[in-house]
Amino acid sequence: MGEYVIVRTYSAGVHAGVLVRRDGREVELQDSRRLWRWHTADRGISLSDVAVGGINPAKSRICAVVPSIVLTEAIEVIPASAAARASIEAADVARG
Repeated sequence: MGEYVIVRTYSAGVHAGVLVRRDGREVELQDSRRLWRWHTADRGISLSDVAVGGINPAKSRICAVVPSIVLTEAIEVIPASAAARASIEAADVARG
């Protein structure tokens, strides 16, 4: 708990934030951002690469920060590096 993570869900997309609570497939994040579309910073191909190296902000679409979110169908929770966190937190809020 208290770790910055990337969470892939079954039906709610991909989110990044501080892990507050995990109970089975239910995960609560604080200061969470939805990664609506992401491209890795280092030409990787997976969320594991995002968790290690971060995102390419010019090609990614990252949503606004929400103070708290409960995700009920988490299928993957990946600890994120400091570089990944910094790149996600620094990304501009995507707009239509």
